[in-house]
Amino acid sequence: MLDYDVIIIGSGFGGSVSALRLSEKGYRVALLEAGRRFSSNDFPKSNWNLRKFLWFPRLGMRGIQRLTLLRDVLVLSGAGVGGGSLVYANTLYEPHDAFFTDPQWRDIADWKAELAPHYEQAKRVLGAVEHPHTTPSDLVLQHIAEHFGAGDTYRPTPVGVYFGEKGRTDPDPFFGGAGPDRTGCTACGGCMVGCRFDAKNSLDRNYLFLAEQAGAQVHADTQAVAVYPRRNGGYAIETQRPGAWLRKRPRSFTAGQVIFSAGALGTTRLLLEMRHTGLLPDLSPRLGHNTRTNSEAILGATSRHTGTDYSEGVAITSSIHPEPHTHIEPVRYPRGSNVMGLLATILVDGDGRVPRQIRFLGQVVRHPIAFLRTLSLRRWAERSVILLVMQSLDNKIRLSLKKGLFGVSLKSTQDSAQPNPTFIPVANEAARVAAEAIGGFPSSALNEVLLDTPTTAHIIGGACIGAHPGEGVIDAYHRVFGHEGLHVADGSAVTGNLGANPALTITAMTERAMSFWPNNGDPDPRPMLGDHYSKVAPQPPRQPAVPADSRGGLHSY
Repeated sequence: MLDYDVIIIGSGFGGSVSALRLSEKGYRVALLEAGRRFSSNDFPKSNWNLRKFLWFPRLGMRGIQRLTLLRDVLVLSGAGVGGGSLVYANTLYEPHDAFFTDPQWRDIADWKAELAPHYEQAKRVLGAVEHPHTTPSDLVLQHIAEHFGAGDTYRPTPVGVYFGEKGRTDPDPFFGGAGPDRTGCTACGGCMVGCRFDAKNSLDRNYLFLAEQAGAQVHADTQAVAVYPRRNGGYAIETQRPGAWLRKRPRSFTAGQVIFSAGALGTTRLLLEMRHTGLLPDLSPRLGHNTRTNSEAILGATSRHTGTDYSEGVAITSSIHPEPHTHIEPVRYPRGSNVMGLLATILVDGDGRVPRQIRFLGQVVRHPIAFLRTLSLRRWAERSVILLVMQSLDNKIRLSLKKGLFGVSLKSTQDSAQPNPTFIPVANEAARVAAEAIGGFPSSALNEVLLDTPTTAHIIGGACIGAHPGEGVIDAYHRVFGHEGLHVADGSAVTGNLGANPALTITAMTERAMSFWPNNGDPDPRPMLGDHYSKVAPQPPRQPAVPADSRGGLHSY
């Protein structure tokens, strides 16, 4: 007998949603998560506690923040039970309209209409509310908006944060039974270091919590390293303890179906490795293609003074659109969490005939005091306004494998026709405007100016939806072409640059995909794998995990 009906690799926004919805439909579900399980007391007080903050398991660091440097992008992503929700900025925007009509999938379905009810479902379960306060960083963003003539585009951010309910005394079963002990957000800015005040609606408080209540089993510290079909049906999944030098604790699981939900980097890498080794030989030739950085840049400005605390608030509190396809948000870390300041340096523009590195050296020589100021981390989080710039433009990179010191690893290559930008002029202009507003200096990331490599917190794509294997890795139901019983439900399935934070879209896309699964034992309403897409009716679960009148978790199937 197989160990499980479904094994899900990864516990982020795709994995946790899949676990809840399939558990509701009567499947025996397990999630394999490379990271550890965290409680609110396990998160560090500042990101200087590198062992608890960063994810480098070979060095004994088993925190929530991954850093992956590729040739064409520095990627920030999450780790732990709950995936990226532990370290993300709680931000729940819907994407720009260009996403729904991206050439990768626009001819398959009316995606905006298909996903609309699932966006609403995701907002309810994730507890999306509008940020209720105006912070000093928001005032800076309003100044930037006015500079670009876009003051009317300013809006508070929809966030998955519990701000407290005055007078509430009854336990709240939707948010993990926290009840009266859950006092609400303290506006400390610590969302991306790990919320120590039970205010963040991370997945372990909603989807994943409910999935475990419905019977799903979570195996933490368990990294999938191989997936292959069994002779007598189903799949075997080989695992080990991530980063272990000696005691790797190998283990094998079996399941009838497997869902890859390890994030854009994790899923794409594992599938590439399985194709390379011949364990899953019939994967689409498009695997690794159409990987996106959300056309993103992260930069900012740092004040010379300490009179204003720009770390106040949740991680992201507002946004503007200085131009139709560009989205800017102010980002913050809490007081004392200055480690990301190590990546900051003076702002240097790209493009042009002079290499960016030469321009950087010229700036250092001409403005040595300004350069030295960027080296100071004193109260950096309180003095800095970080700007997250995202675009919905159609550009991309490709992921493939290369041999490295510890075996094969990922490498990136620019798309020859639509390369990913290494310099976004409107972003640099916004940083200079912010610096002027706060009496400080604009800054960029070292990797941008020295390597011409931008930073993204939102890597997506690599195993995208397509009409057939020549166009994509998965079909419109998130089933892997060429391998019955394999599925992808995470950021790697996202087909285009969103121009907004991707968490809500990953959740909505997964909600939609899981809604079409039959209840365990029922006929499958979906067309055969490889057939043309046809719309089918969602299949309501026999045993919903949350009553329809509960706050959050409403079933809209």
